[in-house]
Amino acid sequence: MGNYNTNATAWEELKISNDFIFGKIMQDPKLCRGLLQRILPQLKIDHIEYPETQKTIRPDIDAKSVRLDVYVADSNNTVYDIEMQVAMSKELPKRTRYYQSLLDMQMIDKGESYKKLKPSYIIFICLFDQFGMGRHIYTFENTCREDKDIFLEDGTTKIFLSAKGTMEDVSPELKAFLDYVAGKKPADPFVDELEAAVKNARKNREWRHEYMTLLMRDRENREIGREEGIEIGIIKMVSSLRYFNIPDHDILLKIQEEYNLSQEEAEHYMEM
Repeated sequence: MGNYNTNATAWEELKISNDFIFGKIMQDPKLCRGLLQRILPQLKIDHIEYPETQKTIRPDIDAKSVRLDVYVADSNNTVYDIEMQVAMSKELPKRTRYYQSLLDMQMIDKGESYKKLKPSYIIFICLFDQFGMGRHIYTFENTCREDKDIFLEDGTTKIFLSAKGTMEDVSPELKAFLDYVAGKKPADPFVDELEAAVKNARKNREWRHEYMTLLMRDRENREIGREEGIEIGIIKMVSSLRYFNIPDHDILLKIQEEYNLSQEEAEHYMEM
């Protein structure tokens, strides 16, 4: 979905919380495995296979495409999507649902058995507390409402990590990482590695050019959206005024004044 946080932050000031930088440094399988192992200490992840960052998934021509920050698989045939999130949104839970459906469609083709679906983890690393309960980690799996001891066992897990957590609910290693995401500098060897990787990333001229290109496209898309929104507003105004039998001459003057249009521009909307 082209979800880069390409805001106006200068390239030299970008931190790991920027999803572009995060995706780039996670191209290092060692760092990516180290992060996953901290988030999921119960799993034994020997190594990461086929690291694929910023993977774009386009399900079909009409569906919403998604660009994943980090999409990887491990040696145990498990897939992971790791996303950096800087802004709270009520849509995030449903976004995990959409991401999950897209990942599943990538795993099997028409006519293939559902047994081919791999275990998967959707992981959102947030600079905020999405659920407001003070936790550093919120893990969601499908369970039976009537009997919490019954698990659906569909192989899917969604995890929200919060850099704003206050509970003592995660390991010191994971807390150190989340503190680093929040902008702190905890004494931790893995954090030191990440900090070095971020500094090296900012020296990469090719990545800098790619980031600036994305930033420019993002601004252009916002401008296009703004212009399209204005055009729709003008068309609706003309339609509404005509519905109430307002003379076209008065409508013409109204939209010229309201939207600062020339007579020629206003006449164009009157003809639509």
